[in-house]
Amino acid sequence: MALAFIATSLLVVASVNAQSLRDPTLPGQGYAVATTPQNITQQSLMLNSIVNGQHAYAVINNKIVAVGDTVNNGLTVSSIGQDNVTLSDGRKLQLFQSITER
Repeated sequence: MALAFIATSLLVVASVNAQSLRDPTLPGQGYAVATTPQNITQQSLMLNSIVNGQHAYAVINNKIVAVGDTVNNGLTVSSIGQDNVTLSDGRKLQLFQSITER
């Protein structure tokens, strides 16, 4: 009888310890999702590359665009040159100097 009581007590203690363990793959208790403001007026634009041929294409913020395409916030690509892209608001995006030198 005493042996059955001890065995039952050990099983109860073991199950209580198992319940207190938390999943290690869950985020920490202070974890919060970072949110970005929805009203960002001007996102920085990065000219990654330009491909010239029969038709000119540019890669801006890792997105392939051609003349007339919209980049962001309603800006359109006005022209694509050898080493720059002109946007509808007058801004010129320039490739890095080391990329254009040969």
